[in-house]
Amino acid sequence: MAPVEIYTTRYCSYCQSAKALFNRKGIAFTETDVSGDPQARRSMIERSNGRMTVPQIFVGATHVGGFDELSVLDRAGRLDPLLVAEGVARPPAQQGSSA
Repeated sequence: MAPVEIYTTRYCSYCQSAKALFNRKGIAFTETDVSGDPQARRSMIERSNGRMTVPQIFVGATHVGGFDELSVLDRAGRLDPLLVAEGVARPPAQQGSSA
């Protein structure tokens, strides 16, 4: 399955909220703390098209943005389909109809 990647810093409440949302959904993620790692921070900025704030969240090949964008996707019911489309989660089991 494709990875979820979250660039964070140690004392970032939005980073904690993003990780908690993925944990509630049972989605594994890779966390990269950019606090003391200039190379990781440069990589984050490059991958996120110049964004310098944390968290920066990637679902598979899709750059979601920060926690605000992640939360909007989730509330709109668009996060779960994105997780499936990017190969991060399996599609929900469909209930069969009985004849």
